[in-house]
Amino acid sequence: MGDHVVTLNAGSSSVKFALFTVGAAVWPRLVAAGKVEGIGATPRFRVRVAGDEASETQLGLLDQKGAIAEILAWIERAYPDIAIGAIGHRVVHGGLRLTAPTVVDDPTLAALRELIPLAPLHQPYNIAGLEAARQAFPHVPQVACFDTAFHHGRAFVDEAYALPYSYYERGLRRFGFHGLSYEYIARRMREIDPIRAEGGAIVAHLGNGASLCAMKGGRSVATSMGFSTLDGLAMGTRCGQIDPGLLLYLLQSEGMSADELSRLLYDDSGLLGLSGLSSDMRALEASNAPRAGAAIDYFIHHIKMGIAALAATIGGFDALVFTAGIGERSARVRAGVVDGLDWLGLKLDNEANMRDAGKISDAMSRAPVFVTPTNEEAMIARHTIEAAGLERVVT
Repeated sequence: MGDHVVTLNAGSSSVKFALFTVGAAVWPRLVAAGKVEGIGATPRFRVRVAGDEASETQLGLLDQKGAIAEILAWIERAYPDIAIGAIGHRVVHGGLRLTAPTVVDDPTLAALRELIPLAPLHQPYNIAGLEAARQAFPHVPQVACFDTAFHHGRAFVDEAYALPYSYYERGLRRFGFHGLSYEYIARRMREIDPIRAEGGAIVAHLGNGASLCAMKGGRSVATSMGFSTLDGLAMGTRCGQIDPGLLLYLLQSEGMSADELSRLLYDDSGLLGLSGLSSDMRALEASNAPRAGAAIDYFIHHIKMGIAALAATIGGFDALVFTAGIGERSARVRAGVVDGLDWLGLKLDNEANMRDAGKISDAMSRAPVFVTPTNEEAMIARHTIEAAGLERVVT
């Protein structure tokens, strides 16, 4: 039986990994983590062993398969005495049938390929990572963990679109994403504030991809993303919520092709499109350009709108949680959101907010406001250990 698990998150230009020790603790212990980035251009391998400084190595031209081979070879060199018991993979889309972490076999891979049209910018690379790891470790269980799974089973009114009912029956629904992050936060909230975790909470996952989720008792009730990862909040380069009539206009009156429209919505919009400067919130906050400030204001404004709307779905909330890169590190964004929701009784502790404290609301706030780092890798590792039967972790 293996004593370690590896997690992999394969994207179009990078593959992230983490190595964890299997144990009886609630959360597996991190041994090392890193990524190969710049795939298809100038690949670099960055790795950090727990407690040490990060190191970086330049690599030759490679694809996702080659990146995973580099990662697994590094693990074998650095830790020759460990036994890898399973490899866990982040997979964006599980559709209607794959709603829990699953040990991957040939039929599962076939089912994942059928879902590529639902997540064309993510699913092919997730599958490539699975296939490469299966080839490198053919006798090691590969576990797929789905970003959509946490949102499965919500009410009809939260999953359906107001299209003919046959479209709902065909599976054209609001799936929701970032589920591994939300599940991790839901479980951490039980450790941080177990009483409020059983009530209503709204979590703001704010990063290059951004969304909101309303939870009740640690379960997803409603979320801002829908059929695709384009919906809801504006993101680094993605548009967020948009009138479908505008899309029809671009196709019919401006003669855009489907590929051109896809590139506009996924790659050229969001903070980058609004600012004309960058998709990186740090660069926008450091800039004095009016459009940079306008992009930040737009981002904050729509987060406030989203939180207010989601609060209605769970009858108010007992906690607000910020997470992911922007949520964990941007005091400006958090302050803009919380101060803009003072009518809901939220009060900010400005000093705590400026130092990215774990709790940034003051004593007079109607509900606490938390800043809680997410850890999708730890969530994948925990699921992988359980699904592969390596050792039962504490619940």
